[in-house]
Amino acid sequence: MSWLLVFQVIFIFIMLSIAPAAAWAHEPCPCYDEERLLKLTHPPMRGPDVSNLQLRLAQLGYYIGPMSGVYDSATNRAVVNFQKDRGLAPLGQVDPATWSALAQGAANSSNASRTAPPPGKNLIVIVDTDRLVLTILVEGQVFRQYPVAIGKYTSPSPVGEWKITDKAYEAGGAFGTRWMGLNVPWGNYGIHGTNRPWSIGWAASSGCFRMYNKDIEEIYSWLPVGTPVIVKGPYIPPTGPLKPGSGSPEVVTLQARLREKGFYLFGPTDGDYGLMTELAVREFQLHHGLKATGVADITTLRALGFAVPDARP
Repeated sequence: MSWLLVFQVIFIFIMLSIAPAAAWAHEPCPCYDEERLLKLTHPPMRGPDVSNLQLRLAQLGYYIGPMSGVYDSATNRAVVNFQKDRGLAPLGQVDPATWSALAQGAANSSNASRTAPPPGKNLIVIVDTDRLVLTILVEGQVFRQYPVAIGKYTSPSPVGEWKITDKAYEAGGAFGTRWMGLNVPWGNYGIHGTNRPWSIGWAASSGCFRMYNKDIEEIYSWLPVGTPVIVKGPYIPPTGPLKPGSGSPEVVTLQARLREKGFYLFGPTDGDYGLMTELAVREFQLHHGLKATGVADITTLRALGFAVPDARP
């Protein structure tokens, strides 16, 4: 065992003995932008709120077209026709009354049980982005499962190993009635409720994990700050050098590959290129006869099996 690996072991025990840092302040995630008034404009309005609107209108048979996220004339016609059928002013403007009408008839719970896990047990949250299911494990055993919405392909949910860093009650808007933030270094992501219940079970969010309000209300009191949240899904391969101090989905992929090779054994795949990741890169470089810089340059990434293109001149 090299001195670097010994230092890794010592460092992790020191870190585990330190009290957890204060929870991050609750800041708006990208879903915060979904409360605006939608209408036909030039240039057209764009965003995940438009995609959610198109999804619901398609479910109800009013819209036939791509979930483009663009409020175009086809989307406007679908809104007007929906408003006429629901006795609303057919102005093509998606106001709170129209959103409320759109939510009517949509499921609002996955039959939450209200049975809490036994106190004093270890809880872990697993989110499977392929199955769109959130699972709560109690002492490693499946306790409860819930459907979720995840991020669209243009705004993917963060794959990796996170922790709940802050919790808040919400007023029932885009965040639904509860919020639980995650320590993702490249953005504000969390598990929260929604006022778009029809989006549950779809890749429809801006990256957060949406739950029915009744479901997140059930689990909210069970999961304290610090609860591990493991998000499973496809990794984003690195396309260029990565260095200490950076935080990105590509760093998560680097950490996972180093763990697979036996060099990153103690830290989480949290996308934070900190000391533990730097030491693991150095150890890998030494083992493979490379210069031990701690920087995952193109040569190191290729040695790890990534197909990284040559750097541009």
